[in-house]
Amino acid sequence: MSDFRRNCIEQKLLVGTFAAIPHPVAIEVTAASGIDFLCIDWEHSQIGRERIEDLIRAADVHRVPAMVRVPGHAAEDIAAVLDAGAAGVLVPRISTAEEARAAVRATRYPPHGARGVGPGRAAAYGYRIPDYLAKANAELVLAIQVETAGGLANIAEIAAVEGVDLIFIGPGDLSVSIDAMGPGGKERLDAAIGTIAQTALSAGRAVGIFRPSPDDVGAWAQAGISFFVLASDTMFLGAAMAAGADAARRGKQTAQTREN
Repeated sequence: MSDFRRNCIEQKLLVGTFAAIPHPVAIEVTAASGIDFLCIDWEHSQIGRERIEDLIRAADVHRVPAMVRVPGHAAEDIAAVLDAGAAGVLVPRISTAEEARAAVRATRYPPHGARGVGPGRAAAYGYRIPDYLAKANAELVLAIQVETAGGLANIAEIAAVEGVDLIFIGPGDLSVSIDAMGPGGKERLDAAIGTIAQTALSAGRAVGIFRPSPDDVGAWAQAGISFFVLASDTMFLGAAMAAGADAARRGKQTAQTREN
């Protein structure tokens, strides 16, 4: 079993980010920052399928596991990113146990699934297919994203599906789905997150969540969540640039005040 999957299953604290900038340089810079993993966001960013392999390769430079959030439930999309060498896959909008079982089938080779064998990068372009087949089921991480009212209602059945390594909570979509957006919905949203997390943990599944900042990671870690995706490379870039520009302006104002 790969260290990444083992650490996920054993609920070690893992901190990563979404990668939304479609360029290997951004991936290398992000990977060099000391994060535990990164998740290439094929669902919500302008990253094409043909670019994903280069981005995974860039993460490999710093030996940082790169998983991919696929756009939906299509088995061919899941197979494509795994064939490209992804360390795992994050499947969005899982609302039923059958959808979770379909994700398992798409991720695992027989007899545990129905993934097709292909000569992609993960198998050294066909030169190491037997070696890859021997370890893929044990090493690849399958995370499913629960982010709908249906997923909340069906969380016990979803969490019971064998082959799912991690249940990842998407607070943004969940808040919209259960009508809990904004400050007025915080208590309801937090309760829903708590229900998903505790149900998943009781079923022996690791739990992850997206957080836009690290401010409340400690509180959610206390609730048993161990896998955190913090913001994204674009969000960190924008925040750092804004903070730098603000500091520069304040520095200039301070210097002018002293001169006066």
